[in-house]
Amino acid sequence: MTATLSHGARFELCTAETWANPWPMYAALRDRDPVHHVVPPEQPDHDYWVLSRHADVWTAARDHETWSSAQGLTVNYGELEIIGLADNPPFVMQDPPVHTEFRKLVSRGFTPRQVQAVEPAVREFVVERIERLRAVGGGDIVAELFKPLPSMVVAHYLGVPDEDRKQFDGWTEAIVAANTAGGGISSPIATAGDAVASMMAYFSELIECRRRDPGDDTISHLVKAGVGAEGDISGTLSVLAFTFTMVTGGNDTTTGMLGGSVQLLHRRPDQRRLLVERPDLIPDAIDEFLRLTAPVQGLARTATRDVTIGDTTIPEGRKALLLYGSANRDEREYGPDAAELDVRRRPRNIMTFSHGAHFCLGAAAARMQSRVTLTELLARCPDFEVDESAIVWAGGSYVRRPLSVPIRVAG
Repeated sequence: MTATLSHGARFELCTAETWANPWPMYAALRDRDPVHHVVPPEQPDHDYWVLSRHADVWTAARDHETWSSAQGLTVNYGELEIIGLADNPPFVMQDPPVHTEFRKLVSRGFTPRQVQAVEPAVREFVVERIERLRAVGGGDIVAELFKPLPSMVVAHYLGVPDEDRKQFDGWTEAIVAANTAGGGISSPIATAGDAVASMMAYFSELIECRRRDPGDDTISHLVKAGVGAEGDISGTLSVLAFTFTMVTGGNDTTTGMLGGSVQLLHRRPDQRRLLVERPDLIPDAIDEFLRLTAPVQGLARTATRDVTIGDTTIPEGRKALLLYGSANRDEREYGPDAAELDVRRRPRNIMTFSHGAHFCLGAAAARMQSRVTLTELLARCPDFEVDESAIVWAGGSYVRRPLSVPIRVAG
């Protein structure tokens, strides 16, 4: 889907071939056409708008009454019907107050205590995988570390017992891989058939188990609150949809952030050296890495009324793509060097986890994983090198993450 205007700005949904460098396209949109109208030649009735400036994206993200998530999060019209979730949409595709009530229940499993509880296991896993890379002089750090790490953390939050982690990782791999084929945020539910069916059957049994033996995980908190009680088919489906959202959202984003961060550090040895010499700067630097990598590059909303931004009106019922990746690099918000890595910047109001009612519940867990991983990597492999020519990017048009990042490290 592409639109070109007389003043030269153009938007095109990204692919595996174009994810490496979408930044010039974003900059042109911000400068020349910040409320950009896309009319696909093959489907002109599926037109949508693209918001690229921070102020506009920020305003839209926090105004769920005007910009609804209930019609899906991609630019595809009829998205929920396409993926078979119209009758039981996941809570990320709902608006307050329905979204708020379910979110309150889910948030009980995303407390600071949960983050603290899993951090030692995260560190142990990270150290083990980094040492494996060091022992052989390098390898694919995504396959070895950045992809399996978030899978372990998601399993922890969902209460998957240790003995079941292997099969859970297999389902996760199949579902996340299906998301590279495009088609939208929830396309894996239609394309990863067997894995989705197996995972849903497993979690149906886990729900029953948590009724009898609750823990401190998210599913236990939902069950304890009565969601998915015996005979509550709709509630059970809501829990299952939540587990699916956790698998897709919790994995892609952390992988994308870490995969992008090592590239930024490779390109900026001065910034890397600063963190190596001053590891105390790493916790505050995480938001700068999140700003520049922005794994979820954009999600769509649907206008519930006519909305005028500048001199452009977006009609009621039409979709707008909130381009988080562009907003995070807007010079109007972050200064003329917004495109550059500055580990001392401490940026405010980043859009990486969205904003408002739909702010990402897993933000603290993602920050923790990133902090631990970068701290251990820079301490143990301060001079790692990234083979940028061999990086492979995942497909799909909304999440920017590498499938493979080869690195070389000293033993």
